[in-house]
Amino acid sequence: MKEEVYKVFEILKKGGIILYPTDTVWGIGCDATNTEAIRKIYKLKQRSESKTMICLVNNFGMLERHVDNVPNVAYNIIELADKPTTIIYDNPAGVAENIIANDNTLAIRVVDHEFCQRLIRKLGRPLVSTSANIAGEPTPKTFKEIDEAILKGVDYVVNLPSEKGSTAKPSTIIKLSNNSGIKIIRE
Repeated sequence: MKEEVYKVFEILKKGGIILYPTDTVWGIGCDATNTEAIRKIYKLKQRSESKTMICLVNNFGMLERHVDNVPNVAYNIIELADKPTTIIYDNPAGVAENIIANDNTLAIRVVDHEFCQRLIRKLGRPLVSTSANIAGEPTPKTFKEIDEAILKGVDYVVNLPSEKGSTAKPSTIIKLSNNSGIKIIRE
């Protein structure tokens, strides 16, 4: 796994996009601070840039560096969730503008997946994560279901099996606002 982390790190440093296993489904990703790499993902997915994507961080410290004010309830939600949970936060910071929604929010998940955690730690920045499908098509539940256009369109396919912890389902998405509002977007 160490060699794979290093290979992928080198690709991300050069603005590449990857296909990789996460704690949910196989994802397409890049350095969340690289505007051009993010554009490549939108183009590959044939997705409008008005529909933002999720970012993965490896711990609370990185979350706090990229969100102006993490509401206290977010820590409880993350720690008590029984499945991967993505939270939409107000006022993100330190990421590319084209990953931030028009209402100045960003969806972030503290990932619980060994490869992702190691890669994010090595990169030192959040990682974009979006399902490995063309916009409007179903989310693939297994690697075999990933469209050939996606496989050919990324710069690198991570050579690791999806770990046992993978749910093969997208994460729950909750929107938190700094005025204590909580809204479930996707269960």
